[in-house]
Amino acid sequence: MKLKKYNYLFCALILSSFNITAGVIETNFIYIGESSHPSLLGVKQGLDESNLQGEFLNQKYSLDEITIDNIDGHDFSKYLAVLTSVNSKELRNIAKQLSETPVFNLADESDELRHDCTKNILHITPSKQMKSDALMQLKVKKPDSNATAKSWHHTFVKFAARDLNKRFKKNYHVKMDDHSWAGWAAVKMTSDAVARTQITKSSDMLEYLKNELTFDGQKGSNMNFRKNGQLRQLILLVENDKIITEAPVRGVAKPPTLDSLGILDCKN
Repeated sequence: MKLKKYNYLFCALILSSFNITAGVIETNFIYIGESSHPSLLGVKQGLDESNLQGEFLNQKYSLDEITIDNIDGHDFSKYLAVLTSVNSKELRNIAKQLSETPVFNLADESDELRHDCTKNILHITPSKQMKSDALMQLKVKKPDSNATAKSWHHTFVKFAARDLNKRFKKNYHVKMDDHSWAGWAAVKMTSDAVARTQITKSSDMLEYLKNELTFDGQKGSNMNFRKNGQLRQLILLVENDKIITEAPVRGVAKPPTLDSLGILDCKN
């Protein structure tokens, strides 16, 4: 299978897991795009942690990086999953051409993408509606708040988040943000799935992630994907570079669950 070359800048991470020799599962990741995109640092952090775990499970993970100029003619049939930081048009094109492969969205917040319910797009990043709902819940308790909604923040300390932030800062000398957390989470949830199931087919991985995944992500809740591909998750509400609360906001959210945030259903 080949992907056409497009004129849009994007970054994608593609994961393969097919060489099983001498009892070792070898999983290869390939990153496509700009090396400056923060999701790549998260990907590398996730890779390091996956290899640390893999030492005890006979699993090995490696990362290749190529640029957008090398997309044309590349054979993608061997890869297990694709992770992208792309605009909506590019994301739809990639998902259409790799229809049996999980395609992770690490950056685009478009509500329309969630309404589309494309079967193989998995949204790690929260939608605009999720963030808007979180802020509306906060306004009920704090009408004058000027908070912003984040999927991650460098001051988050609960649920082992402190340790993740420390590891990331030590390795890359920058603070973990929404995009780098998304890259880390996508790699970790996939490598965790490989560890549990030893899945090597992209279609099987897609089925597992959509229907069986439970992932903590250092956010204290068992996250999984909705029918429309959006990852259910806690939203952090940040003001003056400090977390003031989390959404769903206790006593306000209806229902008082992660499904009080964002789009639940498909348009069609």
